[in-house]
Amino acid sequence: MLQRTLVIGAFAAIVSTLYLGGSRYLASRLIFEPTLGATWETALFGLFIVLAITPLLQAIAERTSPPRVSRFVAWPANLFLGLAFYLLIGLFAVDGALLLVGAAFDELGLTVSRSRALAVVGFASIAAVAGMFSALKPPRLNRQEIYLERWPTPLDGFRIALISDIHIGSMLDARFARSIVERVNALEPDLIAVAGDLVDGPVKHLRDDVAPFADLRARHGVYFVTGNHDYYSGADPWLVEVKRLGMKPLRNERITIRHGDAHFELAGVDDHRGDLFGPGHGEDVPTALAGRDPEDAVVLLAHDPSTFPAAVEADVDLQLSGHTHGGQIWPFNLLVRAAVGFVAGHYRRGKSQLLVSCGTGYWGPPMRVRAPAEIIEVTLRPERPGRTVAA
Repeated sequence: MLQRTLVIGAFAAIVSTLYLGGSRYLASRLIFEPTLGATWETALFGLFIVLAITPLLQAIAERTSPPRVSRFVAWPANLFLGLAFYLLIGLFAVDGALLLVGAAFDELGLTVSRSRALAVVGFASIAAVAGMFSALKPPRLNRQEIYLERWPTPLDGFRIALISDIHIGSMLDARFARSIVERVNALEPDLIAVAGDLVDGPVKHLRDDVAPFADLRARHGVYFVTGNHDYYSGADPWLVEVKRLGMKPLRNERITIRHGDAHFELAGVDDHRGDLFGPGHGEDVPTALAGRDPEDAVVLLAHDPSTFPAAVEADVDLQLSGHTHGGQIWPFNLLVRAAVGFVAGHYRRGKSQLLVSCGTGYWGPPMRVRAPAEIIEVTLRPERPGRTVAA
């Protein structure tokens, strides 16, 4: 618990410092430097302060109030965060360009300040609106064929519907859950994998909103692994709830999926950093695969693609993950690539493969830029001799 407290404290300190610094930078460049006059400056700065406080109010509301209440704070808070992100990107770009140009524009003073503010606000507004249109569209259907050396020939064409990062909470509710269930069931998959981050909020507030997931249907069942947001929301009560909904949680364990005379191993692990939430939690790939037959194909469900190195070491055939949202808002994907190494799509390390979903919902700003939400239909096939394989 001490480790968890230190990690949370350090993270909170870093985020607070960046948030306060970024807010000061935005206010200085976009409100005060253009010298809009005392009335406009006072009004805009007051509005800015109110909006800047809403993310803190949202964090409190999501833990203390049902979604029908917290969403009145969540929507302005998250729209502000998305817009502020692009305001910062625009300001960094313009200030960087002006720095390169140097003193040539110094004498223009006020003209540059106002032009900069206008250009940056225009850019951020267009990016935010485009991102909203993308995020609020139904998730795309992404069909992927994966070839595995150990995959049983009788199971050629076995289909797994992968959904992840749904984030039911103050932004996405039962209507979104119901639409996902209907689309997944329409695929008539052999198996459904829910790869974590199902919710944002406690069971007592979201029980009705997740109720539609009880209608998920697949011949070989519905399986669930925890994500980091499930832990933030109370993993233990949510594990009980997903069982009640008919999902099978896989917690550092595996089961054999049989179809006729053929079979494969389906394994699942807790979230990569679930160990911060006390004993009995946290990723443990060796335990999940203990006693497996090395001749059998293994599909591993792990929320965080950071589990992949351990999966490679354990000779896993395929890992299915989410967590990254594909970056969700470009160019945030560059930070994800630096931090995690796997952003979205298909990766291979030796004989092990990884498929990372961009996520089915969204978190934070209701925006997606160059990272569309998706439901992935994974069709598994035995490797064919002579087939060209990308590294």
